[in-house]
Amino acid sequence: MSEWLVVLVRSIISFFTLLIFAKILGKQQISQLAFFDYVLGITIGSIAATLTTDLSSRAWPHWVGLFTWAILGYLMEYITMKWRYAGKYIDGEPAIVIMNGKIMEDALKKMKYRVSDIMALLRNKSVFDLKEVDFAIIEPNGQLSVLKKGQYQSLTAKDMNISKTSSGISTELIYDGILIEQNLRQLNKDKNWIISQLKMQGITDISEVFLATLNPAGSLYIDKYEDHIKKITDIGDYKGPY
Repeated sequence: MSEWLVVLVRSIISFFTLLIFAKILGKQQISQLAFFDYVLGITIGSIAATLTTDLSSRAWPHWVGLFTWAILGYLMEYITMKWRYAGKYIDGEPAIVIMNGKIMEDALKKMKYRVSDIMALLRNKSVFDLKEVDFAIIEPNGQLSVLKKGQYQSLTAKDMNISKTSSGISTELIYDGILIEQNLRQLNKDKNWIISQLKMQGITDISEVFLATLNPAGSLYIDKYEDHIKKITDIGDYKGPY
């Protein structure tokens, strides 16, 4: 078999193999590209490229490496999804770099960010004046989330000559059916309070709740495992053969 035909066959096999692996590993590989996901994607792509063009070696060792990296990537995604602390260690945690309009220098040093880096990220969010920022958070994927001060938000209260207080940042109280008592204490709440709030929503047990958050303004958000949504909006163009 001529070399060009071997390359053609290997290319087709590698292409569809990567397509299958991308479906298995999920959209997180492209939607929230953390450093680990970035390295994983490059490595799998590099192995697939070598499998395609390296005709001086047998194909099966490349196949073993490709399957091994893909399986390890899948297992890591499963572990980080099921075990909260593993996810925090591998994917990292959000870090507040601006709080109440003040730059957190220690947080910047810890994350090896410069003020100029933050300023550039703010400009990408159409923020050109630090005085407009109430909170800024570096997400695990390196993106910057910004909460503007009340008077600078869209359709601002400042334009209407109305004073507006900041709602603050929501804090997780329940995650994956587990009560985070430390966060409750930080908000001067206790377990009895959250249980009473759940009962008002018709929820009898904390294990029924996937996520519950509370912001300093007192706004409580609750999401149950069973949401009983009768009609789910599908934003995809193609239903697919499912």
